[in-house]
Amino acid sequence: MNNYLVTALYKFVALKDFEALQPPLLEKCQSEGVMGTLLLAREGINGTIAGPENGVRNVLAYIREDTRMSDLVHKEAWAEKLPFLRMKVRLKKEIVTMGVEDIDPVHFAGTYVEPEDWNELISDPNVIVVDTRNDYEVEIGTFKGSIDPKTTSFREFPEWAKNSDLLKGKKKIAMFCTGGIRCEKSTAYMRQLGVEDVFHLKGGILKYLETMPKDESLWEGECFVFDERVSVGHGLEQGSYDMCHGCRHAIDDDDKRSEHYVSGVSCPKCHNKLSQSQKDRFGERQKQIELAKARSKVYTGQAVQEK
Repeated sequence: MNNYLVTALYKFVALKDFEALQPPLLEKCQSEGVMGTLLLAREGINGTIAGPENGVRNVLAYIREDTRMSDLVHKEAWAEKLPFLRMKVRLKKEIVTMGVEDIDPVHFAGTYVEPEDWNELISDPNVIVVDTRNDYEVEIGTFKGSIDPKTTSFREFPEWAKNSDLLKGKKKIAMFCTGGIRCEKSTAYMRQLGVEDVFHLKGGILKYLETMPKDESLWEGECFVFDERVSVGHGLEQGSYDMCHGCRHAIDDDDKRSEHYVSGVSCPKCHNKLSQSQKDRFGERQKQIELAKARSKVYTGQAVQEK
């Protein structure tokens, strides 16, 4: 039974007083039994939270009481167990780290495309389609025919976009990401580079999977998410992947059958990249997790990777 509401949200908006917003927002989340991570910066708010439905909705209502965020849009999914172990409200320089200054996604982001219109756009042979996510996200699912920049972090995207031969001379570029936030910045950056016809999927992959029937979809695979669900499919149903707690990459049953897979420690993707001290530390962490489960407790040292 799906008892917990999971909500992803973001908004680019000038928050000059973002530091002062942190304590009361954290207190509100904790008082409502809500877990997850919210990022606050001068450029806006971003994050994913989960908890009892009433608690999550009360937090959303609290955020929207600030007139600057009254039109905050969020996406919803349901989970059988709480996908986060604690609540954090963090202060950041950027709500999504691109590392390029003077990008203004509020005024210069590309043209939004509704999920219902996305298939037609990316099927146009004159449109180049770019996945702005990182390589470990792309490897478990993407849109048919899209370009994978093979970045390991969003910081690498501007350099790739500036130098990629694949983008040179292209008049129309369509970009997408998990929830839409990275595309706000990446399309604004492309416009800064001089590309005017830049489009991005409104609401991101998550909104597309929530909206589009599976038999009409151009999505292939599953969508990586940054919580203990690991991946979701059409209808935002929980996917089939697990997570390696050594490298935080998604792993499937074949990975788990590998001789290089050790639960909670390593997988075929990272077994030869981890030091022995790291493996020992992860092994001890896994032991504590298993002991906590046996005692029906949650081990709070088990962290969830953030966006």
